[in-house]
Amino acid sequence: MVKVNEIAGPLVLVQGVSGVAFDELVEVVLPTGEVRSGKVLEVSDDKALIQVFEGTEGLEIKNLTFRFKGKGLELPVSRDILGRIFSGLGRPLDGAPPVLPEKKLDVNGSPINPFARDYPDDFIQTGISTIDGLNTLSRGQKLPIFSGSGLPHSRIAAQIARQASVKNKDEKFAVVFGALGITYEESEFFIANFRKTGAIENSVLFINLASDPAIERIATPRLALTAAEYLAFDLEMHVLVIITDMTNYCESLREVSAARREVPGRRGYPGYLYTDMATLYERAGRIKGKNGSITLLPILTMPDDDKTHPIPDLTGYITEGQIILGRDLERKGIYPPIDPLPSLSRLRDKAIGSGRTREDHAGVANQLFAAYARGREVRELVVILGEAALSEVDKKYLHFADEFEDKFIRQSESENRTIETTLKLAWSLLKILPREELKRIKDEIIDKYADQG
Repeated sequence: MVKVNEIAGPLVLVQGVSGVAFDELVEVVLPTGEVRSGKVLEVSDDKALIQVFEGTEGLEIKNLTFRFKGKGLELPVSRDILGRIFSGLGRPLDGAPPVLPEKKLDVNGSPINPFARDYPDDFIQTGISTIDGLNTLSRGQKLPIFSGSGLPHSRIAAQIARQASVKNKDEKFAVVFGALGITYEESEFFIANFRKTGAIENSVLFINLASDPAIERIATPRLALTAAEYLAFDLEMHVLVIITDMTNYCESLREVSAARREVPGRRGYPGYLYTDMATLYERAGRIKGKNGSITLLPILTMPDDDKTHPIPDLTGYITEGQIILGRDLERKGIYPPIDPLPSLSRLRDKAIGSGRTREDHAGVANQLFAAYARGREVRELVVILGEAALSEVDKKYLHFADEFEDKFIRQSESENRTIETTLKLAWSLLKILPREELKRIKDEIIDKYADQG
């Protein structure tokens, strides 16, 4: 007979089990008839450690019944998941009936075999100039957004989800959106936003609220990626997965690790934090011989705006760059406050150029980076020496930096710029500088495109 030895946080230690496997799904039946779901974290002899998704509040050591399901957590999938809203555990939240599944998939999945990976080298248009023009997103790329407390990452995530598209309009495109530990107001914002713009028709939403058990957050991104894998590799769609906020996910991992009395790593996070995040991030990509792709855009808030914190630090090792939101730009009232200089897309150069965006894209992007960096240096010089100490060229760079922030970085939440619009805007800003300062663009490209500005 199965009996409870101990309840600690979201974990229940039971004794007297047999034939139980790691990661097996469990139903915990209370004396009231309420059923809660969980999974097996550890098995040793006749003992099993069970993680309860709905939390252990109200559970008593006596009078609990356990039903071991003989399988792991699965997500029922079919084409009908598009346009649906689910909880963090895959239960319908939109009032519609459960999905009639074509198949049921284990949510743990597997990272893509490196040998089977295809190189991410196709352009995805987000409609945001600082991403499309400077830190381009490629199909199959993992490009996180590093934010800070109070910065508008939720609005940016919603805008990207609405506007993202592949350049070739014949391609099938979908968005899978996973929200971890968000407030009810944020949840309503995302759902209303998707419905108002019609983006929900090609989207799947998984919503885990802050009031939901923290333990559920560990399952939510796995469900989202499982849905994305079905859409990408079974239905051959190009899928953009947006997950916000990965910091809440890591906090849940730390909570479970503490309940299991594991030896903590940096700042109390478990030593396997890197490995755990990698098992999620590495499920994104392209597979040779398959038309579909999964592009991952995880969003995380950096505690105290610290880029060396374990969560952003380890994320940077796994992913191919980062988009960083700047608090200085946000204080100036600039939206989206994406700081181009510390941001990076390591796969940018493979996704742009002739046949993908335009032949002038790479040179223009490099010139914008250089000119904006010089303009910021001049801005700091003015604070020390005053504007009277500047040369005429320095004044032009200072003017460029101001105009760049006001016209290129700043855009409205509803403004969906094509890559052609972004490049045209870039050329108009580069006209501020003397031609001899445009050292990163070939002369023939300047002759061909400069008049566009």
